[in-house]
Amino acid sequence: MGAMSETIPVCCAACGRRHRYTAPAYPCVCGTPVAPPLDPRGTPTVVTRRAWDEEWIGVRCTACGTESQWPRPELGCPCGTVLCVPVDRTAGGRTGRPPGSRVPAHRAVPIRTARDAVTAAVLYLRGLGHRDVRRADQRPPAGIGLAAPGIVAQVDPTAGPASVRDVECLWLTAMAESARGLYFSLAGYTDEARTRAGLLEVPLFVLDPSGAVRPVNAPAVTLDATAD
Repeated sequence: MGAMSETIPVCCAACGRRHRYTAPAYPCVCGTPVAPPLDPRGTPTVVTRRAWDEEWIGVRCTACGTESQWPRPELGCPCGTVLCVPVDRTAGGRTGRPPGSRVPAHRAVPIRTARDAVTAAVLYLRGLGHRDVRRADQRPPAGIGLAAPGIVAQVDPTAGPASVRDVECLWLTAMAESARGLYFSLAGYTDEARTRAGLLEVPLFVLDPSGAVRPVNAPAVTLDATAD
């Protein structure tokens, strides 16, 4: 069994500053924390644009063989450059606990950026049993849309609370997709939004800066009870 995570030197392509980067570990569906295998011989590249398909990589758990999609390793340099850390795509992910250990699939990941908020929501949805989470085809009015068979989710990483309109738009989108809508907000919800969500039975969740996902209305509490 490999080490839990590895640390490699990373040199900023813009300013030449040297860093030490440790790959984060994410929980496999079998409960084993898995970290993407880094390539110390690879060359970091500068992130100049964002594309959903490019920001996720397949990482295979060496404990159970399952391959899951996780955020690609990135490093932010103090000079302002964001670097994509090279990964050895031929190797399996590095695991740190024996098979059979129970780690919740929605384990918290600290939220510092909008990307972290999406990751926290994806982890939580996987904990609810939705393994095939992807970016939604239809972009929501605010935030980022996610989808999986039977559900659509909206992740709102903005500083303001979600409004009635936000909740209603999600509900309409879910109805059109014959799916259930879930809302994840970093700043919470207005009182009117909570009331409307209760009437429409839209589960509302708040993303804590620590990465924890907290249900804030009855439909969300009911759904949360089914989490792994």
